[in-house]
Amino acid sequence: MLAGPVTVDFAKLMARKDRAVKTLVGGVSGLMKANGIEVIKGTGKLISSQRVEVVTSKLEKEIYQARKIILAAGSVSAEIPIPGAKLPGVIDSNGALTLKQIPESMVIIGAGPIGLEFGTVYAALGAKVTVLEMLPQILPSEDPEIAAALEKTLRRFKIQTLTGVKVEKIVERPEGRLQVTTAAGGEEKIFPAQFVLMAVGRKPKVEGLGLEEAGVRFGKKGIEVNERMETNVSGVYAIGDVTGKWLLAHYASAQGEVAAKNALGQEAQMDERVVPRCVYTLPEVASVGMTEQKAREEGYEIKIGRFPFSANGKATILGERNGLVKIVADGKYGEILGVHIVGPHATDLIGEAVVAMRLEGTATDIGQAIHPHPTLTEALMEAAFDVEGTAVHIPPRKKT
Repeated sequence: MLAGPVTVDFAKLMARKDRAVKTLVGGVSGLMKANGIEVIKGTGKLISSQRVEVVTSKLEKEIYQARKIILAAGSVSAEIPIPGAKLPGVIDSNGALTLKQIPESMVIIGAGPIGLEFGTVYAALGAKVTVLEMLPQILPSEDPEIAAALEKTLRRFKIQTLTGVKVEKIVERPEGRLQVTTAAGGEEKIFPAQFVLMAVGRKPKVEGLGLEEAGVRFGKKGIEVNERMETNVSGVYAIGDVTGKWLLAHYASAQGEVAAKNALGQEAQMDERVVPRCVYTLPEVASVGMTEQKAREEGYEIKIGRFPFSANGKATILGERNGLVKIVADGKYGEILGVHIVGPHATDLIGEAVVAMRLEGTATDIGQAIHPHPTLTEALMEAAFDVEGTAVHIPPRKKT
């Protein structure tokens, strides 16, 4: 219990963030050193399929020869042509990580993972947050039921979300604040804010890599690769955001392992079927596999299992009872086609679903595995039982 109001020392919070980043980056650097990996600091580009030109930090040019090359240039913040997008106070995700104070108000353009993650953080710190999304739902790539459950919870933080709106312009008001104008259904609305966060996604960083010189095929979605992570040019591989698939760190790591094995003469392929997607909002969202809608579009006869965290003992102990687990299973064989979670520690819970799907497991396989009590994992077990209508800790389904 708290005896009085809680205040946030924002400078110390950001300092802790910086220490965490430094520790993690230092850990990777240490591993590279321990494995005898030479690090060359500079800007590199292909000048052929087996040669890389590097402009070093001393502005010196060096040429490196290699039989195998892996491109991992990452991504940059995407931009949309909105008048006023370059005004002071209009920031991207990098800017949102380096603010010196908690904003009084923030308008976020884009209700994808980046926009909602920053939105929930700054709203929890006390900012007035408005999120604007052009598509019909927040988290457009996720199951609509999960997105709706998250949107309901966002209201607890007094986050205003508007979908189906188009941002027309951003202007600077006389007192120095910003003003965002939107249009929807022929109606204009105005939203004032101290900061405007452009969170319309990221795009592969393909410029300046020398792809044309080396003959590497690429497009707006990134560098084209096959299941071995190899480009159309033999011996040249690409991994991570630059391939334009799932812009996720763990996905990039998996791609890196596949590319490295193939470059060394081994055989490896990416398993695109079981890529977990994580959104670090409050509460978290995590999913793997097909949504209910996608499974139906693919022609599956499906069964759905659901279990709310409000009926989970550990969630009650934690005081985090919002959200649910949803399992999409093949109606004929019971194989799990997708798992979708919104709720406490969703990004930790999704790992069990990933393993089950990787092994072509069924909902029964998860349900019959003894799960410890009290834990949040029991929600996944109960949702698995609910696929067959046998969950114990929720009322039985109405017979039709």
